[in-house]
Amino acid sequence: MLTIVFERRINLTLAIALLRTVYLVCITLVALYAAGTFYIILLYLRHARTPPRTVTLPDVQLPKVTVQIPLYNERYVARRAIEAAANLDYPRDRLHVQILDDSTDDTTELIQGRISQLRSEGLSIELIHRRDRKGYKAGALANGMLHTDGAFIAIFDADFIPPRDFLKRTVPYFSQDEKLGLVQTRWGHLNDTDNLLTRSQALALDSHFGIEQFARSADNMVMSFNGTGGVWRRTTIEEAGGWQADTLTEDFDLSYRAQLKGWHFMYARDVVVPGEIPAQMSAYKHQQARWAKGSTQVLLKMLLPLLRSKLTLRNRIMGTMHLMQYTIQLVILAMLLLTPPMILLHAFDGLSVAPFSILALSAPIMYVLGQYVLYKDSWWRRVIYFPALLIFGNGMSFNNGRAAISALLRHPSEFKRTPKFHLNGTSNQQWTRTQYAALLSSPDILGEVILGIYSIFGTVLAMLFQPSMILYMAFYVISYFTIVVWSLWDRWLITRPTRSAEQETIRQAGR
Repeated sequence: MLTIVFERRINLTLAIALLRTVYLVCITLVALYAAGTFYIILLYLRHARTPPRTVTLPDVQLPKVTVQIPLYNERYVARRAIEAAANLDYPRDRLHVQILDDSTDDTTELIQGRISQLRSEGLSIELIHRRDRKGYKAGALANGMLHTDGAFIAIFDADFIPPRDFLKRTVPYFSQDEKLGLVQTRWGHLNDTDNLLTRSQALALDSHFGIEQFARSADNMVMSFNGTGGVWRRTTIEEAGGWQADTLTEDFDLSYRAQLKGWHFMYARDVVVPGEIPAQMSAYKHQQARWAKGSTQVLLKMLLPLLRSKLTLRNRIMGTMHLMQYTIQLVILAMLLLTPPMILLHAFDGLSVAPFSILALSAPIMYVLGQYVLYKDSWWRRVIYFPALLIFGNGMSFNNGRAAISALLRHPSEFKRTPKFHLNGTSNQQWTRTQYAALLSSPDILGEVILGIYSIFGTVLAMLFQPSMILYMAFYVISYFTIVVWSLWDRWLITRPTRSAEQETIRQAGR
């Protein structure tokens, strides 16, 4: 009997030691990532007062530029994107616009007439329609380059609206530096006030563009093309191996291949290109899953080449952090899963995590600083939505974690585009009756329900044995069930019955 008890105690001790070890490894990785975020903030503060550099060229010296607008079933925004390209203030004899259309719906028919009209007015614009969608966006961009000799390639997603002077404010930079491969500009927002989901996404995007991209560019660190709102030197794309479709984030992939070839990038913080933020939960999840899986695929593809490169040690370290931006969410999810059994086994007794908690302040500081930098007169009104960002961010850990695992297991998947609805901040849920409104599958929601219930279990255990962990576990309960409720609400908005025209007439007459 004593032998059995002794063996059980040994097994329990080993289990606690194992849990502690794994948990400490996870929290150390998260702390190192947070320390990298603090370093980004310090770099920003170091360069914040550097005035924006402005370079101009007379029209006669401006090079030929090709504007590429990739489309795939964009009936609500395609026309607007074409108009924005046509309105660019650039010499017509050096401007070439390509509409790279892979659509399978009526988008092509809706834009053909306007493209023909613009061509008759003297704009060099062509519609390149593919039927097989091979290589997805990367394939469309690569195919477009076969049909142009432009020395520079400007790329805009269909939901982004470049200002008229975009090219004149970005292209001249290339004349100052023959090794400059990319000029990336800042994303603005067309509909950040639509709902809590769009407001929270705006906070995250603003911290990336207002702080991180600026800091990386100003301090000559590796950075990425964000897929839209940028101008490439054609030679850079070609020397880096061209657009490749073996990851879901072709922009991230090409960025690293180009910089490892010796090209460097620049971020033009004063040029803003507004775009549409997903207002629907399923659209947001598809976007985040694609970014999470694509970034992890690029991590697997580029980590060793990065570590073996001739870049500085600092650049290799910060590049590794950059490549792990979504993979780190798997570590955070693992910490959540470890917490209830550690509470139950009293594995937190004598384990101090306070020093790591201080580093966790890096993200909130970066978000608040991003708002202050970009919106000095109204930043305090915008940061009140920070709790929503935390809730949505934590609640997306299942969605993003599953996508990252899929990449680690090298499972292939389709490039699912983020649907656009021509939103402008006053949509009043107009997307719910469009043909692109998508329903989330039941397994998506089921996984979040299970994690929400698991978090409730952890909260109860914390109340009984580890009061210091109550808020931590309860916050995940709120986060997962917020995602679930929002998803179900979106589902109801899409599937709910609507009044027929006849019923509406009768209702109006009865008033």
